Amino acid sequence: MLLKTTQLLFFIIGLNIPSVYAQLGFCQGNSGDPIFNETFGTGTTNGPQLPAGTTSYTYVNSGPNDGQYTISNTTANFDWHVTQDHTPNDTNGKCFIVNADFTAGEFFRRNINGLCENTSYEFSAWLINLLPPSGCGGSGIPINVKFQIWDITDTTVLATGDTGNISGTSSPNWQQYGLTFQTLPGQTAVILKMINNGNGGCGNDLAIDDIVFKTCGDNVAVEDTQTNNTILACEQDTPIQTQLTAIPDFSIYTTHVYQWQESSDAVNWTDLPGETNQSYTTPALTTTTYYRVKVAEDAVNLANPQCSSLSEVFEIQIVPQPLAPISDGDVINCGGQSESISVTAPNDVTVNWYDAANGGTLLLADSYTYDTDVADTYYAEAVSNIGDCVSSNRTAVSVTFLPSPQVEDESLFICEGETKTLYANAPNNTYLWSTGDTISQTTVDAPGIYTVIVTNGSGCSVTKTITLTQIDRPVIGSIVSDGSNIIVTTENSGDFEYSLDGTTYQLSNTFFNVEGGLYTVYVRERNGCGEATQEYLHFVIPKFFTPNGDTENELFILKGIEFYNQSEVYIFDRYGRLLISSRNQPFYWDGTFKNKPLPSSDYWYVIKIDGQEFTGHFSLKR
Repeated sequence: MLLKTTQLLFFIIGLNIPSVYAQLGFCQGNSGDPIFNETFGTGTTNGPQLPAGTTSYTYVNSGPNDGQYTISNTTANFDWHVTQDHTPNDTNGKCFIVNADFTAGEFFRRNINGLCENTSYEFSAWLINLLPPSGCGGSGIPINVKFQIWDITDTTVLATGDTGNISGTSSPNWQQYGLTFQTLPGQTAVILKMINNGNGGCGNDLAIDDIVFKTCGDNVAVEDTQTNNTILACEQDTPIQTQLTAIPDFSIYTTHVYQWQESSDAVNWTDLPGETNQSYTTPALTTTTYYRVKVAEDAVNLANPQCSSLSEVFEIQIVPQPLAPISDGDVINCGGQSESISVTAPNDVTVNWYDAANGGTLLLADSYTYDTDVADTYYAEAVSNIGDCVSSNRTAVSVTFLPSPQVEDESLFICEGETKTLYANAPNNTYLWSTGDTISQTTVDAPGIYTVIVTNGSGCSVTKTITLTQIDRPVIGSIVSDGSNIIVTTENSGDFEYSLDGTTYQLSNTFFNVEGGLYTVYVRERNGCGEATQEYLHFVIPKFFTPNGDTENELFILKGIEFYNQSEVYIFDRYGRLLISSRNQPFYWDGTFKNKPLPSSDYWYVIKIDGQEFTGHFSLKR
């Protein structure tokens, strides 16, 4: 494939250069194995220098100057590309590195021996321009090499071709060039010459690697009676026997002789004794086997691998029958609407699902899983990616749908300091609470998240979650009087309601227009989570009273004063005259002085209660 791609490359190149270079090209048929292959070795040190007579250039053990060369695994020199050699898969591979002489001319010569007479050959080599376009100020000399094949007497040119100018590239770019030729009668050796068409100077610096000679024969295809060039057969369909035929294209040879070969790995080949016809019938095969044919123009050359070429390879691949997939387990679906079943199989097979162990309907192709909402047994079949070989049996995987217990999660509350009984609310099942209880209910004394696993007789389980939040009992923080109002404040927050008699409750924590006196204040949690009480003495000094005989608000009364340990009350008129006083007893005044009604006016008071003193005035209205 590489040769064909390169042939196309040079065909395109040939379209853009003068016809003198048209002799370059590659074998248009099939090549044989390499009979000469110069890779210039491997290693971390330079050298060795080429044998005497190979080049007129001077060997150096470092970067070469004009007219010099080296054999090295690095092209680092001047401003050249630094690149590895071309030979694939070698380590520290070396190449032939040339700095062109100032005078154009031959720089490489090698005798190639052991060839066959009257035989076509292909020569090829890989070249690279080591100078990037920016080298020499952008005016570097391109490389230009002539390849020549001479007879061994060095008097007759058998083939010649020029690369033309090869300019520098921005990155290292190895390119392959080839030349075909035919040996003459009695000719078994040739001379390879490489000539530098350009003069040295700044540029014209190159490296050469992988110089190869191969025989060049017809392009020979191998086909069976159905014109196939390969056969894929499933193991269960063996043995396989077929007739193969070599089909040359007559591009090189005018006559053909054949030797069929067989291999089990496509690497090591064995001649098949007596199989020298154009067609060959294989034995009955049960394992993968490869066939090819050696081709030459006469029987003498056929026996010499340096004088024959090789056909395409015909592969008869026997694909092992895949094992049935491995079930990932039958599935019991509790309460769901659909289920996924699956199998395990190697990466080189696909899996198809059927509704029967044999035959049946294909339900799903190329999937390791199958989704269904129908309880049944399903069958997975393995098919090899190569050859579509089918497993000998299918793997059964069943799906069963069962009902699950019906439960609902709950959010509940627990009163501070109390216990709470939690219920699964799913009768006729078995239970496992997170508290460890195994009955349908459990009693707890703290807030938190509680779960119960409910399992029915079919073995299907669900989990119910109960979130339990604590509600704190109210705690009275303070009770204060604001005039005739009483304001109750709690130390904590909650859904509380308030009362002064334990019977009538309100949501507001403020009681308005409350007569003075001793009260019991009630605060309770509305969900029933506790009550707090506290006695409170509400002392109110009226702002006015109306002793006018209508029986309403006839007296100035200090309600609740009698509940204090120490109390004193003094009432004065506007002139400071003391009108009435009292000590340590209930107090009321009817608005008279010496049994005579006093006029409407403002009057002043001084009240002393348990060490506190209140002063102010109130109004008497007739």
